[in-house]
This record gives sequence, C-alpha cells and structure tokens, in this order.
Amino acid sequence: MVDIMENKIDGSVEVPKNFYNVQCVLDVPPPKGENLKMLPKIFPKELLREEMSKDKYMPIPEEVREEMMRYRPTPLVEAVRLEKQLKLPKDVKILYKREDVSPTGSHKLNTALMQAYINNKEGTERLTTETGAGQWGSALSFACKKFELDCTVYMVRASFEQKPYRKVLMRLFGADVVSSPSSRTGYGKKVLEDNPETSGSLGIAISEAVEDALNNDNVHYSLGSVLNSVLMHQTVIGQELKEQLKRIDIVPDALVGCIGGGSNFAGFMLPFIEEKMRYKDGIDVVAVEPKACPSITKGKYEYDYGDSAKQTPMLKMYTLGHDFVPAPIHAGGLRYHGKAPILSLLANKGLVRTVAYDQKAIFDAGIAFAKTEGIIPAPESSHAIRATIDMAIEARKKHEKKTIIMNLSGHGLFDMKGYEDYMDGKLK
Repeated sequence: MVDIMENKIDGSVEVPKNFYNVQCVLDVPPPKGENLKMLPKIFPKELLREEMSKDKYMPIPEEVREEMMRYRPTPLVEAVRLEKQLKLPKDVKILYKREDVSPTGSHKLNTALMQAYINNKEGTERLTTETGAGQWGSALSFACKKFELDCTVYMVRASFEQKPYRKVLMRLFGADVVSSPSSRTGYGKKVLEDNPETSGSLGIAISEAVEDALNNDNVHYSLGSVLNSVLMHQTVIGQELKEQLKRIDIVPDALVGCIGGGSNFAGFMLPFIEEKMRYKDGIDVVAVEPKACPSITKGKYEYDYGDSAKQTPMLKMYTLGHDFVPAPIHAGGLRYHGKAPILSLLANKGLVRTVAYDQKAIFDAGIAFAKTEGIIPAPESSHAIRATIDMAIEARKKHEKKTIIMNLSGHGLFDMKGYEDYMDGKLK
C-alpha cells in the first residue's frame, strides 16, 4: 500500500488496451430529430460507429496508446495530509486519482488523442471545437498538433477573459482561439446583436463550432464531453483505478467526481457500473455540479438540443434548456445546460446521485486541498473535493468506516484569478 500512498505511479498497473463501452449493458436513448442527417458532415465515420456500438470493448490504437503512456497510468494517492487536517479516524480514508498529470493538465487528453487520430486517418484537415474553462481546448490543440491537424477553438467569452493563459497554451500548440460569441459565424453575430455584453455559454460556442464545420470542406467538429464515444474514451481512468484498488486490496464505499457534460466522472465510474446495477446498495456514486448550472438537480429529463442554435440532433438528457446561459462562474467547464445521455440515464435510474454547490464553497475546498496536498485543483475539480470533504466529515461524526475515491480531473494553475478573487473577498 505504501508505494501508491507516497504519490508514486503504480508501474505494475498496465495502461488499458481497450476502451470499456457501457452500452453493452445499458440501453441509452438514441438521438433524434431532422438534424441527424448532418452528423456524417461533422463527425468521422469511425466516431459515429463507436457512438452506436454495443461491443463491450473497443481496442485502443497503438499510436494513441503510446501517447497515453507518456502520462498513464495516472497516480492513485491517499490524501493523508487532508485527512489529518480534517481529523479523520484511521477507518475514514480519502484517495484521489490524479488526472492533472497529463501534458495539458486534465483528463480531456484521453479522448482528444483518440478523436484527432481518427480524423487524421479519415483525411480531415481541420477540427473545430468549443471550450469552457479551456481544458478541452488545450487538450484538442495538443492532440491536433500530434496528429497533424489544424484546430479552431471557440472559447466561451467568460473564460476567454478570466483565463488568459489558457488561451496562450492553446495558441502555443498551434490552435486558433476565438472568443465566443464571435463575428466569425452567423449565429455568433446574431447573439452579439441581441446581447453585446453576453458572457457566452458552451451552448453558444458549440453552435459556432458546428456552423464552422458545416460550412467548410475537410473540416470536422470535435466534442469534449456528452457523446457516448467520448465517455467511452475516458474509461481508461476507471479501468486503471479498478486494477490499482485490487493491488492494494481496497473496496471503495464512494466514487466522487464533478460533472459538466459528464466525461471525467463517467470515465472514472463507468467500469464499476455493472456491479452497481447488480447491487444498488453498493458503491455510492456521487456526481457534483455547480448551483449556477444545476442541470440534474434542477433540470428536466427530456429531449433537448445540445447547442443554443438548435443545429445538433436532440439528446435525451437532463437539461436546463438549450438557451440557458449560466452565470460566469470560474468553473467554466461545468457551465453546460445539459448532461451526457449515459450519465442522465444512470441518474434517472437512481444509480448515480447528484449534489450541487456554490462557487464560494468549492473555492474554500480547493484552497484546503492545495494547502494540504500541495496541488492547486481546477475549480471544476474542487466541486468533487467539496463533496468528498463533506462526506468524510459526516462519516467521522457518525463513526462510520468509509473509503472515498475522488477523481481529480485537472489542475488549476491557469485559474489564479478565481483564487485571487476568493481570497480578496470579491467572488460573487
């Protein structure tokens, strides 16, 4: 147990050779609507095949796996200093899976590499995408450079202004970064005409990126969350975690992660879900979202568009409405009106429970984590930290034995403005 607990990568755990596809046991409602016909124009054939596949496992191409092995397997760490700060008894444990160690600082690279590889093989010349906080845009920019593709990133205006160095990182990897809404697209121009001071949203940025792809040859659109295939690519996280837990003989009582669209959390917990489906009273699977964008805790489970301009097919998901524009919180990666259909279905079935926090509560938790564990977490990840701390304190008070595993989805080294505002008492 000591090797992992000393923050060391567990070298005996192999990087997965296959992605796990939960659709082998879960009937996910398919997309619908007239816009289905546009999918072959904006996505490569292989990605569309993966989207509907029922195969339990899909091989990871060797070129992609080799790139993953630059930072995978990611460490599983016990938060011993945080546990001490919280005065937890020995039988209340907090462990976290470190997805912040990738070259771009988050879990997003797992699917970015796969999507860039597929598009390169099918002759795509350029990818367009949206990004909230910039973690996804950074990952896709890096992956496009690796697989020789041009990249255009429509970055939500709130984050474009809050996180200047995140866009510098994307440009460093060769991407063209555009503040969204922009004057580059018809829909962006319309939004700016209607509301010149808008902070933007992921729904708007998706509309712009899709429009760009539709209007240009040899250009595809790439999405960093929500899609079945994207969640499948992220299951390298949960598969590694299962093997690491076996090695140290630990059975988790709870799995905790933040949710925007749902990719990091899904990739983290989906390899455990078959067991959860058999034993509903087993592992507590906890998704954490912001109160400013409470898609599951306050939304409706229904078909809705994935973007504000209604260009995408309709997805069965928890949604606040495709035209919802959240407050400009610093956790920009969680400012999405909907949730992944897979995650939404699991939440609707009661296999996943959801809690929500405001951004002051999560920054407080993020600072506590930084002071004890020495890692500055992304505001998105701090949602999971907040819930984990609260669960651990509750277990201490109730004298319960509990092991909580948390997914640290990314670092917050480009989120200093949010931390500064919080410490200076300026955070709304």
